[in-house]
Amino acid sequence: MKKSKFIQSTIILIIGGFLTKALGMIIKIITSRLLGTEGIGIHMLLMPTMSLFIAIAQLGFPIAISKLVAEDTKNNKNLVFSIIPISLIINILIFLGIFLSADFIANTLLHEPRTKLAILCIGFVLPFVSISSIIRGYFFGKEKMFPHVISNVVEDIVRIIILILGIPIFLQYGLEFAVAFLVISNVVSELTSILILFFFLPKNFKLQKKDFVPNKRNLKEIFSISIPTTGSRLIGNIGYFFEPIILTSTLLWIGYDNNFIVNEYGIISGYVIPLLLLPSFFTMAISQALIPIISKSTAHKQYEYAKKKLKQAIFFSLLIGIPMTILFEIIPELPLKLIYNTTEGINYIRVLAPICLLHYIQSPLSSTLQAMGKAKDAMKGTLIGILLRTSALFIFSAIHIGMWGLVIATSVNIIYVTLYDASRIKKYLN
Repeated sequence: MKKSKFIQSTIILIIGGFLTKALGMIIKIITSRLLGTEGIGIHMLLMPTMSLFIAIAQLGFPIAISKLVAEDTKNNKNLVFSIIPISLIINILIFLGIFLSADFIANTLLHEPRTKLAILCIGFVLPFVSISSIIRGYFFGKEKMFPHVISNVVEDIVRIIILILGIPIFLQYGLEFAVAFLVISNVVSELTSILILFFFLPKNFKLQKKDFVPNKRNLKEIFSISIPTTGSRLIGNIGYFFEPIILTSTLLWIGYDNNFIVNEYGIISGYVIPLLLLPSFFTMAISQALIPIISKSTAHKQYEYAKKKLKQAIFFSLLIGIPMTILFEIIPELPLKLIYNTTEGINYIRVLAPICLLHYIQSPLSSTLQAMGKAKDAMKGTLIGILLRTSALFIFSAIHIGMWGLVIATSVNIIYVTLYDASRIKKYLN
């Protein structure tokens, strides 16, 4: 039964991941063709900032909820809904921080004044992202993957319609407004996702005031899981946040033109990395299905079963990862032209493709550590990896090799974190 449940969950998530990835590609095609390389460059400069604020806003609640619901020893309704008011308070505080610091982030850190309006828009998006992710955590814990898939698909369809209609209108006012619209459109798509998820709650489901009253014991357990998880994600996102800042400052300092930096960074972050991470829909699906399985099996000390499931996850991740890597090495211009209508970034792809093969198995390894309650180990690996990445980024950017400093720094991070996670899991499961 456990085996069939894992396979069923994985298949649903893979199909859903494929649909979401396909819709995501349509979104990228629409935005890249409507905004152009410069607009994509501005958007990609902004993305690390957005990812950082989302990581802070979520505070690791989704994974904590998923793990505790999977263990099934608590009042799940109270577990999920009592954390929402706390999440909203956190989001209000973050919004105030964004409002006060938007000008500084845009002008001083990113060196791109046109990102200011979009940074302000991030604050409005965060509460919707946080609530939807908490509810998703409940369904993952219950190993009910269908609601997640349906909500994602509908959310993306809604977003495609909004972007097709909205971007041309806001482009009339300039790239700054078009990029800001791209960010704020997430409010409608995330709200759609929340409504879809509520539809899948049990028919006799009724919310009462007591469900929103936090239980101290529940909160203690949630935070004991979420804080280390957030620490790991936060470290990654802080590194990601400082990436364009260090890169831009260093390259400007040694004499590169700002237009070159924006365009090349847009090519790597907007075309190359998303293309190389296409197989991640598969590995993410496996990882999400793996969390409740590993949580249950390690809680009952069924370590051999946990090890077996992890090996299966790695095998399936490589099953799609290896053919895609070969494709990226031999004919990278084909997917680039097909998806983005460009051939820029081919050399970057050929260097990064073999490295990303390790990245495909990093997701199930990281999920396994978190499901085992070893989020602190994952956080340590992420911290060291980011320190290595940041150091490499500064050093190699300063030796006048253009964006290849970013490529080298990215490779160093992927190799170290993957090997570190694998070594920790081997220690705990042997």
